[in-house]
Amino acid sequence: MGAAIRHAPPRPMHRHRAGLARVTCCALTLLAGISAATAADQPLDALVRTYPDFLVSHDDKALVWKDGTHMPVSDGRPDKSAEEKLRHASLLDQLSVPYTAGPLEKPPADDPGRFRNTAFFDKMYGDCSKGGVQRHLTKVAWLPKSGGGSVQITDVNGIAGRLRAVSQELDALPPELRKFAFPSAGTFNCRTVKDTGVRSMHAWGAAIDLNTTFANYWLWSPKDASYRNQMPMEIVQIFEKHGFIWGGKWAHFDTMHFEYRPELLERP
Repeated sequence: MGAAIRHAPPRPMHRHRAGLARVTCCALTLLAGISAATAADQPLDALVRTYPDFLVSHDDKALVWKDGTHMPVSDGRPDKSAEEKLRHASLLDQLSVPYTAGPLEKPPADDPGRFRNTAFFDKMYGDCSKGGVQRHLTKVAWLPKSGGGSVQITDVNGIAGRLRAVSQELDALPPELRKFAFPSAGTFNCRTVKDTGVRSMHAWGAAIDLNTTFANYWLWSPKDASYRNQMPMEIVQIFEKHGFIWGGKWAHFDTMHFEYRPELLERP
């Protein structure tokens, strides 16, 4: 007779289920971690992708510049208020509020793009208080067919060329739309934002204000005034197509203001 075949006793079902539960729990935790990391990385990916002349890569701690500089993405203060972020924005703060391109469907509730990390923009465009920005300024004819004069804008990141393209498209609009775009109310100005004391994008030569006749600005409005805008979406969408965000999509609205921030326009 052959040796008797011994079968392992059946594994208790409750142990099997407990094992599956542990595996499932670990898998879900891992997936949640990957998903959170991916979500956190997406804005930084867009930042690197849209400034190829300066940026190489990033990790969870630093942004890597072409000159080898590692710039921290966080200041270790995730619970800052909006007011603190306005005055002391980290790179992650700067990217924390999504900007939605296209028609404005309702008054904005946030200020996408108003959080700005001064060290980042000083390194990229220069320090205007030391003449760093001024070396890169170039003159751009502004709606020349309409007699819009000229403006000074930085040529860093190809912004001068992008603004020329914007000007050409605006100059081809019908008069009833074109009138909102000229004359310009200013481009480069080495100044700070009135309510924060932090440098404006104008201080880096990367912003333009349009005709103040049709402008609505929250600081010019009564404290209890609701959102107001007169700027046609046709103008806004031309600017957005070339990498400029619009201050009319801020709860603290500034409808004459456009600034070059392509990283906010390429986010999912």
